[in-house]
Amino acid sequence: MTKKQVYNPYLPSYEYVPDGEPHVFGGRVYVYGSHDRFDGEMFCLNDYICYSADVKDLTQWKYEGVIFRKDQDPRNQNPTETEPIRKIYNVKSRFGNGLNPPGIHALWAPDVVKGLDGKYYLYYCLDFLPEIGVAVCDTPAGSYEFLGFVKHADGTILGRGENDLGQFDPGIFIDDDGEIYLYSGNAPMHKEHIGGKQGSQVMTLEKDMVTLKTEPRLLLPSIADSEGTSFVGHEFFEASSIRKIGSTYYFVYSSVLSHELCYAVSSRPDRDYIYGGTIIDIGDVGLEGRCAKDALNCLGNTHGGIEYINGQWYVFYHRQTNRTQFSRQGCAEKISIDADGHIRQVPVTSCGLNDGPLAGEGKYPAYICCRLTGKDGAVFSSQGDMEFRFPYLTQDIPDRDPDAEGVNTEEGLPVQYIANVGDGTVIGYKSFCFSGTKKITMLVRGCGKGTVTVSAEAEGKAAGTIRVDVDSDSWQEVSGEVNMPDGEQGLYFRYDGEGSFDFIAFSLEKVRV
Repeated sequence: MTKKQVYNPYLPSYEYVPDGEPHVFGGRVYVYGSHDRFDGEMFCLNDYICYSADVKDLTQWKYEGVIFRKDQDPRNQNPTETEPIRKIYNVKSRFGNGLNPPGIHALWAPDVVKGLDGKYYLYYCLDFLPEIGVAVCDTPAGSYEFLGFVKHADGTILGRGENDLGQFDPGIFIDDDGEIYLYSGNAPMHKEHIGGKQGSQVMTLEKDMVTLKTEPRLLLPSIADSEGTSFVGHEFFEASSIRKIGSTYYFVYSSVLSHELCYAVSSRPDRDYIYGGTIIDIGDVGLEGRCAKDALNCLGNTHGGIEYINGQWYVFYHRQTNRTQFSRQGCAEKISIDADGHIRQVPVTSCGLNDGPLAGEGKYPAYICCRLTGKDGAVFSSQGDMEFRFPYLTQDIPDRDPDAEGVNTEEGLPVQYIANVGDGTVIGYKSFCFSGTKKITMLVRGCGKGTVTVSAEAEGKAAGTIRVDVDSDSWQEVSGEVNMPDGEQGLYFRYDGEGSFDFIAFSLEKVRV
């Protein structure tokens, strides 16, 4: 019997749940994130959903359904605005429905905590609005009900006070002594943007989970005040997430580089943090001295958190797809915490949550690649920067409800695929455990004529070649003999030739005696 495996991204390929905050409650790990609409023109257009898995089996992720709808927030009821929300980038949806109706604000990155009363509390912000909403539920993934807004002791809603900073990406944490800490805020990415009502903030809450016990105070430095600190070059941007490991507090955040998750440590939850390092970068920038211009994937923001699951620490983050910033997918990697508390940066992989490398035989979806570069490398994930000069991940159908039938484009095929594989494209996967793998078959379509070189390392010795000669809108098999070295190895495809093609799946075959 073939052992079930899990890949990156760990949810179905038609699912777009970025900003994932993992939390273990009662023997299951729940991932709370925002919810992008595939091919949307802005962030987080859909309602909050939740997926969960048994901590002992991360290969089986259960769709828990919608847990909170944007129309449950009073600010989205009886809207009077007549114009759609302002767009950040000039993106045009292929399928329409790229924005919510005027006056309907999007649910941005949330966090959840189990309260002292045993109930579950969800903290969130609506796109560009300055307040923090709170919803409550009796179970981790049930139907959350709106509770109220975080407010000052005098009843003034936080974010609306004259001296309040804007609230953003709330993170919630209850310490061992029962103190309830709320983290919030964002900060400028560039020095020319300094001056707004922004900043990394920490505050405490009363046991009602909405009233401030202590007022917000600044926490991590931004580019406005980082000079002379350990944070220079990796200052706080957004995405506050807090964990306590032993007696040390780990603050995970997205830095001004945006495409990396960093961490800071302190012996106290609300002050004195020092920079720790980068945990993950979606383009593997920083590993082996790599610069952003040499990124291994298209870049954009990432956001997530760390969690201890069945004896192993993981970092959850998201990647970019579809030549935009608005079709992001959750991924995860194993991480190690050294004896001195240091977390070493880990590379992006294809196997992620899997228990070891992937099997060196069988059929795999192409979308689980952990490297995707064109002849000119990789750039910012946007229609303007990428045009159609780079390969990218996409799908042929509009955004779908996970409960909808017929989500596959064709029977047995994944929804997502790699588009626009042109001359000089490199597609990489890490890692497989090979043993006697001698044939690889790719499933492709398009109009291309050339050679795919297969290797175990990106710039390594060729293990074989696959001849591509296709001119069809339907999926076609192309195969080649290979001699993959045994053991744990990467798998890389490099195309050199004319035209371009789409790539949806590949099969690894052993020699049968």
